[in-house]
Amino acid sequence: MKRMAGLSALALVISSTSGCGWLWGEDGYFRDRGSDYLQATQTAPMQTPQDLTLAKRLDPLLPIPRNVADEHATGEFEVPRPLPLQASAEASDFTLQKNGPARWILAQHTPAEVWPIAHQFFEDNGFRIADERPQTGEFTTTWQHFDELSGSMAKRLTTSASSADGQTRVRVRIEPGVQRNTSEVYVTSVERPAGSTDDVNFPSSPANTGIDSALVDEMLASMSRSAEKGGSISLVAARDFDAPSRVSLSEDGSGNPVLNVGADLDRAWSSVGRALDHGQWKVEDINRSLGLYYINLAEKAENKDEKPGFFSRMFGSAPTKEEIEARADRYQVRLSKVGDSVQVTVEKNINTVAPADVARRVLSVIQDNLG
Repeated sequence: MKRMAGLSALALVISSTSGCGWLWGEDGYFRDRGSDYLQATQTAPMQTPQDLTLAKRLDPLLPIPRNVADEHATGEFEVPRPLPLQASAEASDFTLQKNGPARWILAQHTPAEVWPIAHQFFEDNGFRIADERPQTGEFTTTWQHFDELSGSMAKRLTTSASSADGQTRVRVRIEPGVQRNTSEVYVTSVERPAGSTDDVNFPSSPANTGIDSALVDEMLASMSRSAEKGGSISLVAARDFDAPSRVSLSEDGSGNPVLNVGADLDRAWSSVGRALDHGQWKVEDINRSLGLYYINLAEKAENKDEKPGFFSRMFGSAPTKEEIEARADRYQVRLSKVGDSVQVTVEKNINTVAPADVARRVLSVIQDNLG
């Protein structure tokens, strides 16, 4: 009914006009008001009766700046566009953290986004990756002499190492930060004398503070430069980071569909959340401590890049809150740690499991989007 009323009004407007000057022209209803402020005048300050005593002095809420170049300027002037909000935040996207001898990088990005950046940094500087485990956010390099690395990196590490002729090996670990959508990047290195073939285990805590600190400083500078230049994040590599090693859809002892995800709880939470974001239903809320995603099967997933057009905003019929509540079909997706994997189930509420067909449909969509 609302849509028909809007279309009828639009048809009436179009049929009753022979031109659009009154609508879009200089004197039209939808005229450009961007330069109206040039005609504004300054009025006298507010005056209070002399016999009235105020508890607080009246100050102007929006005072006119005193450093205006010329208040009598005329003609057209195009105000420069402001810088993107991201430009002011990028400078602090990566920061150095310290706790005693330990130094690490705090990133305002998810581990899946930081993984390809850290991986690329070491490859660009001549390190050879020996082993990588995206599911645990960890990769290690091979044993290498310093002269095998890039010139600047070799020079920096040689001055920080205990022996310039020795070899070094590095382990990088990326963990979810304390706050949501943040990461912590740790670097640990070991050395062995020249000519030695003995394998040296990584310490449980940073011990070689010279090389560790140098690598952290170099990686922090590289990440900051990349952010300032607007460096993009490899979405393909990001997907590989939290992609589970194995995913299978089965049933529990009661015949309820269960999705088994081969990953730790942090990685499973990240990957299932990404799968739901790429799904077809709206995620209305989350509860990380309980491992719950709340979804509404009656509402489509929100497309943040899609904006309604002019006539959609003017004559559209957005559903009311009452209409949304009347047709709501809500469920909750629960993640539970079971042994070395995570089980994903679908519930109607905390006391009731979802119907088998609904649970299988939701879990199948999650499974398809985990790849």
